Amino acid sequence: MLANTLNTNEIKDAAGTEQEFGRLSQGTRETEFGNIAETPSNPHRLTVKHTEIGSGLSKRRRSLVRFDKSVAGQVDTETAAQISAYVVVDIPVGNLTAYTEPKNVLANLVSFLASTGANTTILYDGSGNGAVTLISGSL
Repeated sequence: MLANTLNTNEIKDAAGTEQEFGRLSQGTRETEFGNIAETPSNPHRLTVKHTEIGSGLSKRRRSLVRFDKSVAGQVDTETAAQISAYVVVDIPVGNLTAYTEPKNVLANLVSFLASTGANTTILYDGSGNGAVTLISGSL
């Protein structure tokens, strides 16, 4: 289970600065955190949610980690701009006995988003190959 406060290097911004999130609510298979520095007009939230479907060998778990942030618009300053980033991991839990391959696929995603080729340093500034592709819409 995640801690009630995420504050020890779990979440950083593009400058690599820690951001602290506190638990706001928790359901059976979902929890929501809020950035402790958010303002009511510009919430900055983290949601973690799990769903399972099927049974036996066809049972699957879909897990979601999602960040949503409301920021002041830069063109229309009267309207807030909504930004979301999320990842869904879909695992055939009914047909796997170990999580080695799901971990490998997740590592593929993380390294693609946060590095530039042979560079093994994790880049928080959004300049990794995959991050640039997502932000700029390039292929």
